[in-house]
Amino acid sequence: MMPSVFLAALGIVIGLPVTLGIVSDLYKRRLAFKEREMELLSRQTAEKTAQYIAHNERLEQRVRVLERLVTDSGTDLALRIEALRETEVH
Repeated sequence: MMPSVFLAALGIVIGLPVTLGIVSDLYKRRLAFKEREMELLSRQTAEKTAQYIAHNERLEQRVRVLERLVTDSGTDLALRIEALRETEVH
């Protein structure tokens, strides 16, 4: 066997697994990075969702109060509004 063919075969036998191992490790690291990135995005989305839910609940409570004020007949609307303002301030 010629020395150049032997060296080429040896280079392939040793070099190919090493190269594949390096590429495999890089790919695993990239997947781990993407997974961590998705976790962080998921947490941020969950936090924003919780904030929107809380805000929506506050708005619904305010709408219920307004509906009561508008639909209650026989009470003085201005006095009820002022009473609500005073309770919010304190």
